[in-house]
This record gives sequence, structure tokens and C-alpha cells, in this order.
Amino acid sequence: MEVIETGAPVGIAARVTELSLYGCYVEISNPLPKGAHAVLKVYSEGRYFESQGTVLYSQPSLGMGVGFLNVNPHYLTVLKSWLIESAQAKFGKKA
Repeated sequence: MEVIETGAPVGIAARVTELSLYGCYVEISNPLPKGAHAVLKVYSEGRYFESQGTVLYSQPSLGMGVGFLNVNPHYLTVLKSWLIESAQAKFGKKA
């Protein structure tokens, strides 16, 4: 994944470890401060999700919790499909 702080010329590589409809936890060695705004870009298995976000909490040298803002309906579809696939992998498909 890539995190691009508002106004920054380049993004920073990071890793998503928790993902929901409303936000995610981002492992990053130099997390942004609480209240910072950024664009989040997540790539997985040929699919792509992007959203604006606000840092809800920051843990120095570990990562940050980010809430999604104004998610485009196309990207929301991608996010929902990832969450459904993850749930099916963990709990099995519904009969």
C-alpha cells in the first residue's frame, strides 16, 4: 500500500494489517500525527482501492489507525469484495 500525506510530493510504502468498511490500521515506521489527512492506495491481487483518510490515532514507530473519508462507490465495491473474501476464507462460504 501507499500513503500520500496531503501536500506531500511522494507517497510512503506501508502495510495494511487490519481492514474494515470504515478504515484500516497501517503499519508504517514513521506514522503521521493524529488528525493528519492522506490518500491511501491499496493494491492486492490485481485490484486497487483508494480513499482519502484521516489519522485517528498514531503509535510512534509502529503505525496508525486511519478512518476512510468520501470513498468512491467503485472503490467501495472493491473494499467490500475483499472483506467478503476474507470472511469466507476464515469462516467458510455460506451454504
